[in-house]
Amino acid sequence: MLKKTALLTAIGAAALVPLSQAQADDYVIDIEGQHAFVQFKINHLGYSYILGTFRDFSGEFSYDPDDLEASSVSLDVDVTSLDTNHAERDRHILSDDFLDADQYPEASFVTTGFEPGDDGEGVLTGELTLKGETREIEMPVTLMGEGEDPWGSYRAGFEGSTMLTLEDYGIDMSDFPESMHELELYVTFEGIRQ
Repeated sequence: MLKKTALLTAIGAAALVPLSQAQADDYVIDIEGQHAFVQFKINHLGYSYILGTFRDFSGEFSYDPDDLEASSVSLDVDVTSLDTNHAERDRHILSDDFLDADQYPEASFVTTGFEPGDDGEGVLTGELTLKGETREIEMPVTLMGEGEDPWGSYRAGFEGSTMLTLEDYGIDMSDFPESMHELELYVTFEGIRQ
């Protein structure tokens, strides 16, 4: 059950990267090169952690280092691509006990704002939709770097993480310890400038 909730959070979290829009450059997240990840970590009964990832997602962002507040990002995640390295657990998390992936096969994130900080850091605000519930979340993000790659393209990469409360997305964790009611969503990806 914990795994299921973790996956949902990860999906939402995957869209939390800082980017710019308006007159900013547009980037496509490099999924084909496996340079992007939507992952989560959730406590397991107070004894250890369950780690998971969503294998299939797509997205794009706009980013302008001279106008960071105009940054934007959108991300769509295939919830059914959840992988916690345990097939039986994955099926349980995807069932209607948790993510209900048959009815809600996609999760998404769309930015509503970005507040830049110092040294390439800032806080990304956006709407995360998971299991049919949409909530505004904040995610601290960091610019990992930008520049020309060896193949003649220009890239920019970001990472961010935030904590998600599973009950906010209709995931009932009342039968589990309080330590399992939240999960950490971690997103990292680089994009190729178009």
